[in-house]
Amino acid sequence: MSSLIAAGRDPCVRFEGSDFWLAARTPEGAATLHLARAGTDLVATGHGPGAAWIVDRADAIAGLRDDLGDFPAMAARHPLIARLANTFAGVRMPATGLMFHRLLRAVFEQKVTGKEARKSYHLAVRHFGEPAPGPVELLLPPAADRVAETPYWAFHPFGVEQRRTSALLRAALVADRLEACTDAAEATRRLMAIPGIGVWTAAEVTRTTYGDADAVSVGDYHIPNTVTWALAGEPRGTDERMLELLEPFRGHRGRVCDLLAAGGIAAPRYGPRMPVRSFARF
Repeated sequence: MSSLIAAGRDPCVRFEGSDFWLAARTPEGAATLHLARAGTDLVATGHGPGAAWIVDRADAIAGLRDDLGDFPAMAARHPLIARLANTFAGVRMPATGLMFHRLLRAVFEQKVTGKEARKSYHLAVRHFGEPAPGPVELLLPPAADRVAETPYWAFHPFGVEQRRTSALLRAALVADRLEACTDAAEATRRLMAIPGIGVWTAAEVTRTTYGDADAVSVGDYHIPNTVTWALAGEPRGTDERMLELLEPFRGHRGRVCDLLAAGGIAAPRYGPRMPVRSFARF
């Protein structure tokens, strides 16, 4: 759950032993969720105006509404996936119900390295963020209305160029409609109607906002190679080949990709890596 919700040392998230804290902007206002284990129970505590909303959704945020369905039978057909499913048997897909926060991260992650994306995200949160309610020092995610009223050039010091910023600003203008989506299918349609947001970004958002276990990040720099290497021993793959190999896992294709990532599975690297760039001076 942690790697899906948090971006590295996320200013909106904190882990302390078995305690988890999440700052969020809910439909009922700012909130901080605290999850803690008490024996076999998971205890949820909310802070702030949105406390009731976020506590009501705490089990989904923790992944407890995730239904594996027929995935165990699917996984059993492939030795590697069966092993990973067993190793990470307790890992579940979160369904936060909080779209704009994840969308902001996903837009920053488009076509850049993870290091670049995390830096941009952290700078943006610290620029727009406000102190979250509760006893720990966290920042609330950027508010969509504040993002929408910000000129694109103000994002350059965060390392984000005009193309990605424009996509984010368009999404921020319709954030209320996006947050009102009832399921992953509706969210995908609305997201992909926004110029600058395609299937990759939509999948990254719906996988954690709605717990969409089938969402595949088509167009990713690494995932096709990872999937083809893991499932067929082929060191290089295309989106088409990746989807072909994932087809037997339909309904859980995104889950398979997440398991491969959790297991540290990666294709052999050939040639230079994607360069780290800076747009801060443009």
